[in-house]
Amino acid sequence: MACFRRIMISFVLIVPLSLMSAPVWAGGSASGASGASDGSRNGDSEKVLQFGLLGNPDTLDPHSTTATLTFQTVRSIYDTLAEPDENGVIVPALAESWRVSEDNLTWTFTLRPGVVFHNGDVLDSRDVKATLERLVSPESRSGRAAAFSAITAVEAPDEGTVVLRLSEPKAALLAELASGWGAILPKSLIDAGHDFGREPVGTGPFRFVEWIPDNRIEVTRNMNYWMPDAPRIDGVVFNIIPEGAVMVQGLINGDLDAVETVSNQDRPMLEANPDTTVHTSLSALVMVLAMNTGRSPMDNVEFRRAAARSIDKRTVMDIAYGGGEVVNTFMDYGNPYYMEFDYNAYDPEGARAALADMGYDGSVPLTMKLPENYQAHVTAGEMYQEMLEAVGIDVELQLVDWSTWLDDVYRGRNFDLTVIGHTGKLDPSGRLGGYGSGGTYVQWTNAAAAEAIQEAGRVADVSERRRLYGIALEQMSSEVPHVYVGSMNFHVAARSNVTGLRKDARLDTFDFRFVEMGDE
Repeated sequence: MACFRRIMISFVLIVPLSLMSAPVWAGGSASGASGASDGSRNGDSEKVLQFGLLGNPDTLDPHSTTATLTFQTVRSIYDTLAEPDENGVIVPALAESWRVSEDNLTWTFTLRPGVVFHNGDVLDSRDVKATLERLVSPESRSGRAAAFSAITAVEAPDEGTVVLRLSEPKAALLAELASGWGAILPKSLIDAGHDFGREPVGTGPFRFVEWIPDNRIEVTRNMNYWMPDAPRIDGVVFNIIPEGAVMVQGLINGDLDAVETVSNQDRPMLEANPDTTVHTSLSALVMVLAMNTGRSPMDNVEFRRAAARSIDKRTVMDIAYGGGEVVNTFMDYGNPYYMEFDYNAYDPEGARAALADMGYDGSVPLTMKLPENYQAHVTAGEMYQEMLEAVGIDVELQLVDWSTWLDDVYRGRNFDLTVIGHTGKLDPSGRLGGYGSGGTYVQWTNAAAAEAIQEAGRVADVSERRRLYGIALEQMSSEVPHVYVGSMNFHVAARSNVTGLRKDARLDTFDFRFVEMGDE
């Protein structure tokens, strides 16, 4: 690609790695994770997984976040009533069974007996009731509260039974309860106003030890975990390393045992190394160039269509994202609800002509905010900049850290353009909820799409849901609040002695319960 002329960089929170002595993945200490002994990174007997994470969580409170990076961490600390297995099928977890009334308005869950929270409380129905009431309360600031709005009452008729009363059928309710924001918290700590964002307490396979922002999050094995023979390692240290090259070097050197992702450029080197293994699979992500439709000129659908026609998606997917499948809609390629539409195909000459017809002169540069922790998004942003400028759209790049991106872009809507990947969800409503109503970060409004999405959430029949979601997806493909680029391949790397590393098929978060670490 050509040289990119204007890059404004905002350094917030992140400490330059080059100024740190000793490996950052060892928490500033060359001896490695706490709990190691005799100079060994994992000690003579303890098996602590050193995991590379590209950025800071915004919080450790599962009800106050929608960020996938945060769920990479809290997935190990909290459990949900149900959960996806490695194939994405929803199976029992804290609830060992459930039944639904014929009218789909009453859901009854039977809790698993003998489950203990990390603070020693025994799980019962009062914890679930308090959790769900907290989840929908304004104080929790949950981005997913609307997904549970159909619940009109939570009843706890006995210690082992929870009954949910709904105002209308909710097809995606089980999927919402099985996602990260459905984490169950202890009632005693909810009542006490405990700060779950800094000191998380759940029933999960690992107990929280400490969080040093910009450095590491440490968890240790829950010896009272409800699942037999899990977890199989003594702990996990999430090492926060924003620079992908540093993370890869740590994996090669053996200072890290696994990393959340590696770039396409680094993959051949790791595949050739007998001490490292790369696992490649198609993700449930949709990579997008997002446009703030609440600002000019992005509020003009013809401008958005011209911008979309300037983007060579196949080239971006191959160079920035290491391969994958090109998409033209807001659904991941492997999803049963994926549909193909032929809108706004790559046509830079047509894009240039359309901009001229609408009188756009490009005199005011647009700002594209990029999350600097994710090199793939930065590379994609640089490519988008060149492609947009080739048709007459002037763009400046601004790099920000992940926390700033969440605050300014996703929550604050203070951007013109941005680049991000939308994680998979267990149900289409998890991705599409809020679109068309203006309630999302791109502020797109479309009454037909909003109505179809809302109706699909009430319908149980799969074919009818597919028809309704198809209406919304076609409107999104036509009006392009985002340029839908593709579903990338995931390249997850680990040391060769690490086995059992699982990633949820649809949620793109790691499950460390079955990890085993042999001797190197």
